[in-house]
Amino acid sequence: MTRSMLHLSLAAALLIGAQAAAAQAPSPARPGIAVAALAAGSGPAPVAAVPAQPRRLQLRSDLTLSRDLVSFGDLIAGLPPEAAQTPAFRAPALGETGTIQVARIVEAARGAGILASVAELESAGQAQVVVTRAARRIMASDIEEAVKTGLQERYGVDARAFALTIDGGAPSISVEPELTGEAVVTDLAYDARTRRLQARVSVPGSMALRLKPIRIAGQLVETIEVVVPRRAIARGETLDKADVLVERRPREGQMNDLIGDPRVAIDKVATRALMAGAPLRGGDLRREEIVAKGDLVTLVYESRGLTITMRGRAGEAGAMGDVVSVTNPQSKRVLHGTVSGPGRISIQAASAGRVASAP
Repeated sequence: MTRSMLHLSLAAALLIGAQAAAAQAPSPARPGIAVAALAAGSGPAPVAAVPAQPRRLQLRSDLTLSRDLVSFGDLIAGLPPEAAQTPAFRAPALGETGTIQVARIVEAARGAGILASVAELESAGQAQVVVTRAARRIMASDIEEAVKTGLQERYGVDARAFALTIDGGAPSISVEPELTGEAVVTDLAYDARTRRLQARVSVPGSMALRLKPIRIAGQLVETIEVVVPRRAIARGETLDKADVLVERRPREGQMNDLIGDPRVAIDKVATRALMAGAPLRGGDLRREEIVAKGDLVTLVYESRGLTITMRGRAGEAGAMGDVVSVTNPQSKRVLHGTVSGPGRISIQAASAGRVASAP
């Protein structure tokens, strides 16, 4: 073989080897070629990327707070911790309720970088969020008790038999809900001659009353004990122990026939409809009738071992102990006796002769 032919054979062999190596080496993937090949069964298909869904945050409809600031987390459920703690609005005053329009909430949240758009917020069509500031109410009875305690401690005045009337009515006082101390009065001034007083009402630890003091002016008025119904009583209803209680009411302007002893009202029947809390008068009640007018009753006379009974018809209704008239149906004679039980009339000794002579 000549030298030139040897060189040609070697070049052909190298070319063939290079082509075989190139066929075995992976070629650069063009867009779509690898995915199409894998989809044809050449290997496991890759997971296609899913576009991220926008956040859906839930707007609350109402809330009750004990703080003076409303955070975005109070208004919107599902926020990250840092965003949830961001202050948004000032809360209403203690014990008050207010509203925040949804448009204002969205505007404030976008301004704070918490919301990108209103589409992120689920509002269920509501237009506002109702916000209530929790509080503890100081009642008129709490103020009166504080005044009486202050009078006893500073002036030695026993005001248990008096009631406090506050000029313009008792003020509305709200303090922080976590405070449990009793109301107290400070700066107390009292005139024993006129029973006029002035004071400042406070509750230990209340920042609200420290920033906005509550002052009252009023007078002690003499009171009496009266019996009042706990509930509304219908005409003809019998009162029991649970239906009445004793309260102290100002003496001035009260009528003279008010009932002051609850025992007088128990087991009595209402002669008219009675309102809860209205003082009971003597004419409001009567004893329960156990003999009705026209009832057939038994007349009983007992004396020295002698008992006489006969039938009669009651001429009038009566309760236990009432003296009523009774007619003998045969003789038509009218007798008088005392109601001594249901359907039973006891004849007095003075009527013995008439009973004995009655056929």
